[in-house]
Amino acid sequence: MFGYRGVIEDILIEKLMVSEDEHIPVIITGKDCQCDDLEAFVHSLGGKVKHKLNIINAVAVYLPTVGVRNVAREKVIEKIFFDDMAFKLMDVASVTVGSDYANELRLTGKGVGVAVIDTGVHPHSDLVTPNNRIIAFKDFVNNKNQPYDDDGHGTHVAGCIAGNGFASRGKYMGVAPDANIIGIKVLNQDGGGSISDVIAGIQWAVDNRRRYNIKVLTLSLGTAAKKNYQQDPLCQAVDAATAAGITVVVAAGNNGPKESTINSPAISPNVIAVGACDDRKSKAPKDVTIADFSSRGPTIDGLSKPDILAPGVNINSLSNEGNNYRSLSGTSMATPIVAGCAALLWEKNPETTPLQVKNQITSHALPLGFNPDSQGAGLLDIKKIVNGMSPKPSPNNPPNSPHTKKPQGLIGNRGSWFWVLILVIILIIL
Repeated sequence: MFGYRGVIEDILIEKLMVSEDEHIPVIITGKDCQCDDLEAFVHSLGGKVKHKLNIINAVAVYLPTVGVRNVAREKVIEKIFFDDMAFKLMDVASVTVGSDYANELRLTGKGVGVAVIDTGVHPHSDLVTPNNRIIAFKDFVNNKNQPYDDDGHGTHVAGCIAGNGFASRGKYMGVAPDANIIGIKVLNQDGGGSISDVIAGIQWAVDNRRRYNIKVLTLSLGTAAKKNYQQDPLCQAVDAATAAGITVVVAAGNNGPKESTINSPAISPNVIAVGACDDRKSKAPKDVTIADFSSRGPTIDGLSKPDILAPGVNINSLSNEGNNYRSLSGTSMATPIVAGCAALLWEKNPETTPLQVKNQITSHALPLGFNPDSQGAGLLDIKKIVNGMSPKPSPNNPPNSPHTKKPQGLIGNRGSWFWVLILVIILIIL
């Protein structure tokens, strides 16, 4: 068995040593072959293919233990991973947060697609009234066609991004209240799901990015980081999404305040990893504290994380029961706030890149005086980011908007009285 080290990851070797009979869920990546070849090979060994993961040139399969060993002998196989579980990242609490400064400047995320990879999305009135902004739904758990959320976590996340406050008369509004939501269900009613389902969800978002104008992908989920980001299948998937032009925003994790507790795929340097802060008792942003539960860096690769902090304690957002609201806490709640901010940046400049979006968000952060492995760049400051952008032209920011500099008329220009006098003289002469 130990001869397979380097091909079979250590945690999977331990699983194989415990059981000889059960089918093991694994992810197999190929070195010199395509997914179709991997699929055919797995079938020949009596395995069952769950997903073809073209985004990382892999297949997710169920194999008997002897089948895993046989696959490991093949030269075209690069790595075999245990298809572990990923979980939502949250705690429970009760208070409200709101952000309307950008909306006053006519930046609302209009037309921008945000993919929420989570437990699903409930068609809450704040997302479907007056217009249905859940423009697509894909279910990798129960294969249902209509939007639903049997846990509630994904609905809360979607509300933090794009809730328009319809059921609360504007009291509880997301950061980008006109953004479109693409619900991708990969977690079950208990908030857990396999890594391969998460990767399949990311792949679906990448494949459909042009159809739904998906510019932002948010993952308020994660799993313990066991390997460096370059070898981690989840990280490979989010990196592929970033390379495809999508800003990926990921929860750092709820394993703080211990060091080196950043989850996968937040360990990837290409995503925006979000930690949570507690702003309930602070009188000013500079007094904000880091939530105890928020995961700290460095990462397993020694990288500083998280990248940014956002409010994540007692955040009031959408419930999956009727058109009600509920409050939750966690880096899960901080993450969609940053994702909503990213949607505003994409609305302002559709030609931007994920790296530019990340730089805008981190370079305008408010440092809180903590080390980078606790606060990243500091607290998300949407006002500072928005103030650094010129107002968007029509239709969302028409020329007569109070936030658009109006062209000055004849009377309003410097030296205008001189031209009025000239005009009068001409008329007299005539």
